[in-house]
Amino acid sequence: MHTNGANSEQFENLRLELRRGCLAVAVLVQLRTELYGYAIRKALSDQGLAIDENTLYPLLRRLESQGLLVSQWREEDKRNKRFYRLSPVGEEVLTSLLAEWRQMNSALERILAVPAGQKMQEQTQ
Repeated sequence: MHTNGANSEQFENLRLELRRGCLAVAVLVQLRTELYGYAIRKALSDQGLAIDENTLYPLLRRLESQGLLVSQWREEDKRNKRFYRLSPVGEEVLTSLLAEWRQMNSALERILAVPAGQKMQEQTQ
């Protein structure tokens, strides 16, 4: 979608806001299984959701500081890697977030299925 000027800035701001929430959920879902940073990036990218290191690592630190993740340094392939996984609180929060996401997604699908203007016509009759 191509926009210009102020519309482009508005679109970009809304796109980033939408993306931030989706990335947090996607990372939490991936961390039902213990992974290190690069493996998280690769798993998300393989599913069509690219995430930059400069976005992923601050997100991981924030989720960990909120108590949703736990991490541990370990050596693997002769390199130290920080492995992340959901904490028990993170598992509970993820379950609730997924239920909320499914409800919102379902509502949006219903809203998008209604032809533009149909609701207004019904209200004026």
